[in-house]
Amino acid sequence: MYTLKKSLGQHFLRDENISRKIVAALRQRPFIQLLEVGPGAGALTRHLIGLGDVDFKAVELDEEKVHYLQETYPVLQGKLIHASILDIEKPFPGKFTVIGNFPYNISSQILFKMLDWKDDLETIVGMFQKEVAQRVAAKEGNKTYGVLSVLIQAFFDVEYLFEVHEQCFNPPPKVKSAVIRLTPRQAPAFRDEKSFFLLVKTAFNQRRKTLRNAVRSLFDETALVDPIFDRRAEQLSVTDFAQLTWKMR
Repeated sequence: MYTLKKSLGQHFLRDENISRKIVAALRQRPFIQLLEVGPGAGALTRHLIGLGDVDFKAVELDEEKVHYLQETYPVLQGKLIHASILDIEKPFPGKFTVIGNFPYNISSQILFKMLDWKDDLETIVGMFQKEVAQRVAAKEGNKTYGVLSVLIQAFFDVEYLFEVHEQCFNPPPKVKSAVIRLTPRQAPAFRDEKSFFLLVKTAFNQRRKTLRNAVRSLFDETALVDPIFDRRAEQLSVTDFAQLTWKMR
């Protein structure tokens, strides 16, 4: 069998109904190349390897789980990448889809990794800690709206699909979980990606201040007279941030 490693934040899904719901959400959009992140004991993997005409790979950091999966599902020989998702290169040429019960301790970092691959992603279906899922899906004016919300929503439509009870896992985590789906969207018309990322991160770095005080270093004084700078970062939409990049130094 296998052991659970707290150091890797391992909480394995054991509810078959939830596994089927996640895979059903995945299959609502077509794909031919699929990467599973953190297959663990194979709760999703056992459903994914049966999908016809799909080039499947999985990335797993835990060597013990890699061996377990290879022994349990021989079809996975040559399809498992023994590494951290944060360290690997793009796993396929061309477009691909990502699915996973993402390790909660690095879930935000995984989402930023997905931004690196955004031009090649067709869909992402993932289970996250509920608070992270809510943050990704949050709209302006919400206290959970932040850097992650704006940067993900600039490039993806976010669907908050359903929540998952703690008892659906072994061991039960101390946090709630939720499944979201990300699908690519046309990015807003910002001046350039570097300016957009810098503006968003700078604005939320001092989110309690007005935008004028938080991002003063990025704009000339003449630009800062615009009333939009009276607002705080959490009050600006993704489009607002994009439009402001054209006024940056």
